[in-house]
Amino acid sequence: MAIEPFDLDRVITRPLDKRPSLVSVDQFAGLPAPGATVGEWFASLPEFLAGGWLREVVAAIVRSRRSGRPVIAGIGGHVVKTGCSPILIDLMERGVLTGLAMPGSTAIHDFEIAASGGTSEDVAARLDEGAYGTTEETGRFFAVATADGAAGKGLGRALGEKMLADGLPHANLSVLATAARLDLPATVHVAVGTDTVHLHPQVNGAEIGAATHLDFRILTTVIAGLDHGVYLNCGSAVVLPEVFLKAITVARNTGHPVAGLFTANFDMLRHYRTRVNVVSRPPERGVDLTGHHEIMLPLLRMLVLSEMEADR
Repeated sequence: MAIEPFDLDRVITRPLDKRPSLVSVDQFAGLPAPGATVGEWFASLPEFLAGGWLREVVAAIVRSRRSGRPVIAGIGGHVVKTGCSPILIDLMERGVLTGLAMPGSTAIHDFEIAASGGTSEDVAARLDEGAYGTTEETGRFFAVATADGAAGKGLGRALGEKMLADGLPHANLSVLATAARLDLPATVHVAVGTDTVHLHPQVNGAEIGAATHLDFRILTTVIAGLDHGVYLNCGSAVVLPEVFLKAITVARNTGHPVAGLFTANFDMLRHYRTRVNVVSRPPERGVDLTGHHEIMLPLLRMLVLSEMEADR
């Protein structure tokens, strides 16, 4: 049986100027002149998707610090390995970042940079010979610091203080040493067996557990006071999103609403746990910005500082 084509003459059309539109030329990109300031460039971004989200992140950070609310950054190991430590250190010294959280890998890279000015071994080459992860100085340093951390300091503070006490030649480029020097919370969250130092003969599993559990409790105290503050997850796809969600749970379970929270995820890829545990479920508002840390974090620093200067 033949099917009759639908008669489109019956369709009712409507004028364009009466239809609501989601895109307006008022939101288009501007064209700043060569040599424009960072602020002028920022103002020229189109007001769509990531252009608008980036504005939200910068505004939330500036607003939080202006009102004395905290801004905490969770940082994966890749952030340190791509040379972004000076960005975080500067933001801590300027009072923009008020605390850090990190997995064990970040702390390892941070120590090795402080101790030798280099980090990140060739895994494939050293794995074949059974040498991967067997660096003597790194394991020994963590063994001693972990014992101090388990005794009451927490792992992050014990590592930072030991870097300063030992006078490591590049301690000025360590985020943990900087946090200890500035008396800012910096916590290390370890999944036992995931870090190279866990195979070192001097490292004690019980002390690792005690030290990192103490850091979880310290971070939970920080998160409990994060009302109308900002949490940035930078480059951790699994460990920190899970730790962050548990800290939020404990805080709210004990009468701390953590209201008005703004979160942002910065990573090269979008992942399930960052989307649900950082951006979607806990905050009042969360955004997800995709890009390389070595570009996005220096950019974020310049934009925040530019807006803070303009605010003054």
